[in-house]
Amino acid sequence: MLSPLGCAMPKFAANLSFIFQKVDFLDRFAAAAQCGFKAVEYLGAYDQRPETVAGLLDRHGLTQALFNMPPGDWAKGERGLAALPGREAEFRAGVDTALTYAKATRCRLVHAMAGLVPAGQDRAAAERCYVENLRYAAERLAPEGVTAIIEPINTRDIPGYFLNTTAQAMAIIERVGHPNLQLQLDLYHVRIMEGDLAHKIRDLAGRYPHIQIAGNPGRHEPDIGEINYPYLFDLLDQIGYAGWIGCEYRPRGETRAGLGWAARYGIHG
Repeated sequence: MLSPLGCAMPKFAANLSFIFQKVDFLDRFAAAAQCGFKAVEYLGAYDQRPETVAGLLDRHGLTQALFNMPPGDWAKGERGLAALPGREAEFRAGVDTALTYAKATRCRLVHAMAGLVPAGQDRAAAERCYVENLRYAAERLAPEGVTAIIEPINTRDIPGYFLNTTAQAMAIIERVGHPNLQLQLDLYHVRIMEGDLAHKIRDLAGRYPHIQIAGNPGRHEPDIGEINYPYLFDLLDQIGYAGWIGCEYRPRGETRAGLGWAARYGIHG
């Protein structure tokens, strides 16, 4: 898509785990398409059959941009398995489950959540487990054309989460040493933990195939708060970023009423 000036425009994916909360999950695909979104993402849809999700994507002309591998028992507070020693078999089974859904939905990116490693636990052991699990995932997914990605998450939203900064993530990726493992750049989390967003976007260019956004503080719409997203979107165009930008924010009210920020990019309420 091109702007009136002929420049590339950012491509937005609706995160169906965060927006359109006023309707049931399966109805959010239609809602996203009606608002002009061309892609969707979500934490996971493992309570739905893969063909059900694939059918909704096809019906509404949507691309599946991203979803997470099974994170363990979410209801009990688990937030991933990749860095949890003793859970390797469960993690690896989850890779196969995620691959089944990725193939059905033609999704090319899956996020492996690290998990919670509370203070006092052996972080060196967690890191060794994380590296080995991620290497397994990268190798398992590569022949199917699916890329594994990891996302630093801030310590305020998920205290105890193992992966918190882009520097830590890039060091892990280096240790894994497989080209099929890349970075998921969530600018909301990076703003809280590191700041200097424009520098990070430039410095890490080519290493992240997926971006997510939200306003800070509050994790609301991207036009609420201190982050100058129009500037960052222009910067992403300048450096040639061609991936999706996931809208992983919590609307302050009804989703459509808060989409004014995206009108210039072809999204409407």
